[in-house]
Amino acid sequence: MKNYLNFETEIKDLEIELEKLKDPYNQSGLSEVDTQKISQTQKELNDKLENIYSNLDPWQTTMVARHEDRPKSKFFIDNLFNDFIPLSGDRYYGEDKSVLTGFAKFNGQSVLVIGQEKGEDLDSRIKRNFGMMRPEGYRKTIRLMELANRFNIPIISFIDTPGAYPGVGAEERGQAEAIAKSIECCMKLNVPTIAIIIGEGGSGGAIALASSSKVLMLENAIYSVISPEGCATILWRDPKKMLDAAKAMKLSAKDLLELEIVDEIIAEPLGGAHRDKDLILENIRESLIKNLDQFKDMSSDEIFNNRKNKFLKIGRNKGFITNPEDLSSLSAPSYKIYEIAKSRKLIIATTIIVTILVLLFTFL
Repeated sequence: MKNYLNFETEIKDLEIELEKLKDPYNQSGLSEVDTQKISQTQKELNDKLENIYSNLDPWQTTMVARHEDRPKSKFFIDNLFNDFIPLSGDRYYGEDKSVLTGFAKFNGQSVLVIGQEKGEDLDSRIKRNFGMMRPEGYRKTIRLMELANRFNIPIISFIDTPGAYPGVGAEERGQAEAIAKSIECCMKLNVPTIAIIIGEGGSGGAIALASSSKVLMLENAIYSVISPEGCATILWRDPKKMLDAAKAMKLSAKDLLELEIVDEIIAEPLGGAHRDKDLILENIRESLIKNLDQFKDMSSDEIFNNRKNKFLKIGRNKGFITNPEDLSSLSAPSYKIYEIAKSRKLIIATTIIVTILVLLFTFL
């Protein structure tokens, strides 16, 4: 049974009509298949899909990114890679089933694969903790990323999580420290790392694995510091204002590419990745091959510096920095700060003098 979003009512009606036309025996009596009517309805359906999906607002994009039928990490791991060998445990506490990890072959090359997995049905979602990783999950991925770095093996990560697990047990076992260590590990690797945001890229739970040489993003995925509902609750005390929050947060692939936070958008089939899984597989495969090839002739130091400079450049196109290519400092030039401080002191001194003069004229 297909699942439809609340803005897909017309699409649902057209698809139901199309199914009836293709199987006339479900109707009363027997009739011939009307191929002309089928072609016409199919064209109407395609036009409707294109019209709706080319004009999605940020909240609708969020709903598509969370779609129940959207392909998950396990689907991509099973269909894009050969000889996948799953590895488990962090060697400290236990196994976190919300993240799949292991070595595999991609296009004849050994790679480490990491995939945040939400699950396909209720039982598997509970087992996978809805894709929300615990500290042991991050420590497991750190262990394997360091192992891959030792043997010069590229790393491919599939990001799909609403965020790191916020439970008491996770906090007691060092959730924040584990996320910080994971980011640190990602940034100091000397091998190519590619992160693909396939659904939700939520908060530190996503950035812990997405601090990569290349950050790719599916067309209808989202990537943000907090969920739109959470943002609306904090800013407006009203979770129903998620559309306003989603617009303000710039969480869509198009906005993030413009801000240079992601490096590439991978096109999805018309109507979302869940409507043609074979096509989205092919699109991701082509993108992975292209991006891995870019690092073939680079040394380990060049790969490290390329990643470092990529993140240092984010957000530097505006503000005090006149040359974003100058990555020698994270702070604004000191003379600018000095000028601002000097002007503030002048304003304060002038205000004090004027106040004193007013008081003198008033009481003398």
